[in-house]
Amino acid sequence: MTRAGRRRRPQAPPATPVRASAEGAGADHELAHRQIVTILVGLMLGMFLAALDQTIVATSIRVIADDLRGFSIQAWATTAFLITSTIATPLYGKLSDIYGRKPFFLFAISVFIVGSALCGLAQSMYQLAIFRAVQGIGAGGLFSLALAIVGDVVPPRQRARYQGYFLAVFGTASVVGPVVGGFFAGASSILGIAGWRWIFWINVPVALAALVVVTKVLNVPHTRQDHRIDWPGALSLMVGLVPLLIVAEQGRSWGWASGRALLCYAIGAVGLLAFLACERRYGDEALLPLRLFRGRTFAIGTASSAIIGMGMLGGMLLIPLYLQVVRGSSPTRAGLELIPLVAGIMTGSVFSGQFVARTGRYRVLPVAGTALLAASLLLWSFVGADTPVGLAMAVMVVLGFGLGCTMQPTVLAVQNAASPHEIGVSTSAVTFFRSMGGTVGAAMFLSILFALLPERVRAAYTEAATTPAFQAAVREQPEQAQMLAQAAGGGAGLDDTSFLTGLAAPLAHPFKIGFTESMDVAFLVATAIVLVGLVVVWFLPELPLRRGSAAQERAAEAAARELGPP
Repeated sequence: MTRAGRRRRPQAPPATPVRASAEGAGADHELAHRQIVTILVGLMLGMFLAALDQTIVATSIRVIADDLRGFSIQAWATTAFLITSTIATPLYGKLSDIYGRKPFFLFAISVFIVGSALCGLAQSMYQLAIFRAVQGIGAGGLFSLALAIVGDVVPPRQRARYQGYFLAVFGTASVVGPVVGGFFAGASSILGIAGWRWIFWINVPVALAALVVVTKVLNVPHTRQDHRIDWPGALSLMVGLVPLLIVAEQGRSWGWASGRALLCYAIGAVGLLAFLACERRYGDEALLPLRLFRGRTFAIGTASSAIIGMGMLGGMLLIPLYLQVVRGSSPTRAGLELIPLVAGIMTGSVFSGQFVARTGRYRVLPVAGTALLAASLLLWSFVGADTPVGLAMAVMVVLGFGLGCTMQPTVLAVQNAASPHEIGVSTSAVTFFRSMGGTVGAAMFLSILFALLPERVRAAYTEAATTPAFQAAVREQPEQAQMLAQAAGGGAGLDDTSFLTGLAAPLAHPFKIGFTESMDVAFLVATAIVLVGLVVVWFLPELPLRRGSAAQERAAEAAARELGPP
């Protein structure tokens, strides 16, 4: 064939003025790596505050409750924070889509500062619960808005790499929290002030630094959208969730079928039905538009987040208890012993970010990560009182790696499938459902543990009573034997496990056996739940990753509208 006779390869049509201008407008909002990292510093400071606050308070709550003379109502300080942070999450997502991220992220940090300062001034447990509720209002925006802002400034293919930093921050806070909490709670006074009060006040300078950084560097252009605000939906969601979150935290002490629990179930059901009616009425302007659930990625992403969060976070709650009760570790030491878990999280986060950046694929990560989570929880069901600590830590690494491969790719998938104008509501929905799943899981697994613990402990002591070592310890330590008889006979629980540290090893060992046997059942249930999540996430679709960030796409759309059709 001659040169003249060859077919010429078709050339792409020249870009129209409108298209070229729109693409140029989007390119103007592309940020360099250094700019993104600078923004991330402020976002990670905010997220670190929220994550650290949960772990640091959990370590110190007994000391705080004793000082404020409110040990019997200490759970309300945690419940109040949980309620407001959970309910605030979808509100931040929707409002930031309408008015922009920056003002609401700054608002969240500011409210968190005020709440932290007030918590350090609390004079009673009731005051502390109220101030913790204020903290929760701020914390609800720190998680979801940080992830949404990353979606605004980073294209999807590079997003997992940066979002992995957030998961690493979360894992680091899980280790640092118990250490710092143990230090402050163990100090009778610092600068003439009760040590536990610094647990809250230490948040203030860190939050102020985050406030300054975010104010200076976070400048994501946003065009305000004219929408009605779904206040009826927000109110009905509050009516639906508050009773359910309360019963999730208090149901074990009330009784799951008690009159108060049944009343909470009824009020919650009415509130959720009203919420669905409001969302249907408001349509696209709803707090959580129901049409989003018709999208396969959104539906599977939120459902899997709830199910996996239930098994994963509920199961992870038992690991610190194992370290403290069975291994006899202090809260500070238990925090350090969780380093293998954090190392696994960080490794999984880095790996998943690099994998998505290089291949452009994400579906395999949550599928493989969920499988690893199920396998690690199953392995934890075989961990006993005599299991070498090295093996337990190896299982922690597997659990952390699975977690690092699961959480951020799921958020990425939902963000990638969402409209650039709905990044906030989509991201907050994943965070919201994961939080709700974790709350239900924690209540479920602690209930299983407490329900099985008395009988398993009694059985372990009955079996141990026939051994020469146990009989010799009883003769040598009769007062300890009497203490054990009271604990086992009256229903051994976690509130009185401090006596184990002073017991002779043959006397304490049966209690630890009963505890681990009860814990093993909870881990088996967690495994079954995560396997259900694996089935759900298996159907997550693999969509091509978008080339531009949400801010670039919104700018391109705005430029196209201004120029009109070609």
